[in-house]
Amino acid sequence: MSLQACADLVARAGRESFAAVMAAPVEARRILFPVQAFALEVARAPWASEEPMIAQMRLQFWRDVLEEAEAGKARAQEVAAPLADAIAAGVPVAPLMACVDAREWDIGREPFEDEAAFWDYLDATGGGLVWAAAAALGAGAEAEVGLRGWGRGAALARYFQAVPELESRGRMPLVDGRAEAVKALAEQGLAGMTSGAVQRGALGAVASAPMLLGAMAPVLLRKAISAPGRVAAGALEMSEFRKRFRLMRIAATPEWKM
Repeated sequence: MSLQACADLVARAGRESFAAVMAAPVEARRILFPVQAFALEVARAPWASEEPMIAQMRLQFWRDVLEEAEAGKARAQEVAAPLADAIAAGVPVAPLMACVDAREWDIGREPFEDEAAFWDYLDATGGGLVWAAAAALGAGAEAEVGLRGWGRGAALARYFQAVPELESRGRMPLVDGRAEAVKALAEQGLAGMTSGAVQRGALGAVASAPMLLGAMAPVLLRKAISAPGRVAAGALEMSEFRKRFRLMRIAATPEWKM
């Protein structure tokens, strides 16, 4: 069980995430690949079967993996073993466990109770993971609020892109799907990413590496602000050329404004 297995899983899931991790310093990849592979596996678990019990069992598997890793044990599974190494290297377990718990929402059919519950979901599935990886790479506690804000905004952009698919599966993805409500969410998410609460230059290239996974989000959120209808239409996208150029610039220039 190796880091390469996690890298392969991330690569199969999408070019953008794989490119973001590969743009990070080499020493950061030993944390980023297992955490990202874990996030992907947990996100898939609720959709693996129409039977809620099977989905629950898959999520419980990852809870067990995390509890064992925290106790210094590693399961012989392609993601679990490298993840245990990452936890031994400093990735805190609590944010990872919160991510598993948050994915319970994906199993059911009920909408979010309110906007606060929606943001809690984004924090658990995005903000906490950015913070967990950054903490293992040297980010101090003073950076947690800003890193979580960055991760929530990035998770919001990804969630917006998933809205049409969620609706096609019979879900109610947004508390309020009106254009003005979508715009307000995008504004809030963008503010959390660009408020200056955390600076990549101050963190350094290694500790800030998890932020690269959200490199496209500010652009996407600005698009949602200017034309909220893009979300429902499934038109919140960027060209491959612009993605590559933006990632290259951000990775090479820590002080570059998002």
